[in-house]
Formats: sequence, structure tokens, C-alpha cells
Amino acid sequence: MRSKQIRQIEFIGIGLIMGLLFLSVPKDAAAENTQNPDHGIYAELLAMYVQNGVVNYAGFKKDEKKLDRYLEIFEFTDVHKLSRDEQMAFYINAYNAWTIKLILSGYPEVESIKDLGGFFSGPWKKKFVRLNGSIVTLDHVEHEILRPTYKDPRIHFAVNCASKGCPPLIAEPYDGIRLDEQLDRSTRAFINDPKKNYLAGDQLYVTSIFKWFSEDFNDDVIGFFIKYADEPLKKQIQARQDQIKVKYLDYDWSLNGH
Repeated sequence: MRSKQIRQIEFIGIGLIMGLLFLSVPKDAAAENTQNPDHGIYAELLAMYVQNGVVNYAGFKKDEKKLDRYLEIFEFTDVHKLSRDEQMAFYINAYNAWTIKLILSGYPEVESIKDLGGFFSGPWKKKFVRLNGSIVTLDHVEHEILRPTYKDPRIHFAVNCASKGCPPLIAEPYDGIRLDEQLDRSTRAFINDPKKNYLAGDQLYVTSIFKWFSEDFNDDVIGFFIKYADEPLKKQIQARQDQIKVKYLDYDWSLNGH
């Protein structure tokens, strides 16, 4: 009987200690751990298999189970508990990671993401993206969530369509804390790449993205270039912006892999 009482006292004591430890955990830290998705797996995969915008799909295929574990995050995260920037980063990462998954579904035979479309629709209308407890399309993520919700034209230089004509996939996840800096960096890198956009006399040759989504850029391609172009391109455009005509380049849909 005495030993039983001692055990009861010990049990109560342990319970009190555990309760005190729980109360001592800062509420903000606990909330942060439960709200912010962990992009660690994705960061590891991107660091290994993306270099200067070229994607090693064979490597991703080898580690597809790791990618699948990361993709589960998008299905079960309560995105409404995230800050605005975390939400935006969440959806950009979702678009890019699920695009990689789509390519892997046909790899190594696939030569273009367009090869993975259906008879009457493109790959962006396939319902395969598991997001917030639903199954949606890539078009839904981009055109029903990212563009209308956040109204930031830099989104077009962050989402990646697995094609050489697309702004390159960066070798790190987008993160809410650094989102503005990452979006700026991605936008400037693409705008100032002479293989993607260039000025020849009074002709400014630009990606067709500016034509397809002209409303996102306020129908002002030249103004957007003046904002994000580096010197001397910026000065050259400013010096004769009234004379410059915008020309749209053909889009390269070939796969952005080796």
C-alpha cells in the first residue's frame, strides 16, 4: 500500500513538471511551428538538382519519394493561418513543385511540358495538384489564386513552366521572410538577361509573357523595364522611350532540363 501511494505521488509530481514545462513554451513560438510549412526537403532537392535554371529531372526522379513527402505539405497545411507573404510563397512553391512532379510523370520521354496535355486541353488544366484538401489545376493556382489575390507582376518571374523560355527556376524555395527580395532578384535577373529580352535600336524585344499578361503590367512594358532594368539598359530605354516599339519574341517550350 505504501509503495502504491509513493508511485501515485511520483506520477502527480511528473504531471506537474510536464505542465510547467508546457506553460513555459512561448505561445508565439508554438504557433509559428504549427503555422509555417517546412520547405527543408524542397530546399535540399533544389540545391542538388537545379543549377543556373537547368533542372536535373533524372535526379528528381531518383528522389521522387522525397518530393512526394514535400508535396504532402500543400495538401494538409491550413494556408489561412499563414501571413500574406507566407501564403504567396506557399502558392509559388506549390506551383513549381507540382510542375516538377508533372514532368516526372512522363520523364524521360517528355521533351516539353506540352507533351503532357490531354487531347483537348493543355497540361495546365489537368486536375492533379493536391492543395488545401482539394485537387486543382496549375491554372487554378496561377490564375485563380496567385494573380488575382496578390496582384504582383513579379509572380510571372517566380512561377516556372518547366520550359527554356520561362523565367528560370531558382535553386531555393520562396520564403515569406525574404519574399520581396527573392521576387525582385528573380525579376531583375530575367529582365536583364539579353537572351530573353534586349534592345536593338528602337525595338525592345521582350518575352511573350508581357503580351499574354499585359494587364498585370498595366499595359506598360517600357515602364516595367525602366523600373527593373540595370544600367546601361535602363538609361538607353529612358533616353528614347517615346520612340521605342515593343516586339514579342517566340516562346521556347522545350524542357528546361539537361
